[in-house]
Amino acid sequence: MDPIATMRAEGMMRIVTDTVDDTSSTEELGRFVERFALMLVESGIPRMPARVFGALLIAEDGKRTAGELAEQLRVSPAAISGAVRYLAQVGLAVRARDPGERRDHYEVFDDLWYEAYANRDKQLEQWAALMAEGAAVVGTGTKAGARLDQSRQFFDFLREELPELMARWRAYQREHGHEAAGAE
Repeated sequence: MDPIATMRAEGMMRIVTDTVDDTSSTEELGRFVERFALMLVESGIPRMPARVFGALLIAEDGKRTAGELAEQLRVSPAAISGAVRYLAQVGLAVRARDPGERRDHYEVFDDLWYEAYANRDKQLEQWAALMAEGAAVVGTGTKAGARLDQSRQFFDFLREELPELMARWRAYQREHGHEAAGAE
């Protein structure tokens, strides 16, 4: 069962980040979400989307409503709205509604990192094309042109290598007994 839902049902949780009267498990979950968010912030992801992403990751079923996220993180629903919009844009979460439900929820998939990287081909192609255009504009014989062309080569390289890397990940999962849903 979902640890947060269990704590809510047993009256042990007002909010994950509260430390007063909460169990050590709740405190540990809250600390994990904040540490995880800090790591993402250091890599360039805005703080609120990073916190929401961390909260979704620790949810047993990988989903929460905006209200649940706002309560858990002790923020306004507007902050959640902006955060999940950002997460959806970058492919780290989706907005969904279960059959018969009246409210949307936000969800991460069990194999979310695979999904986030496996579908980057079009983006990498666009980046490579833009770098080629930039190199042509500044001149391929210049240092800036060489730098832009090297960036183009890097994105082309990633586009070529990514399918094989993803296939190797799927093989690794099978070898270690962690077959992903929908895996080839």
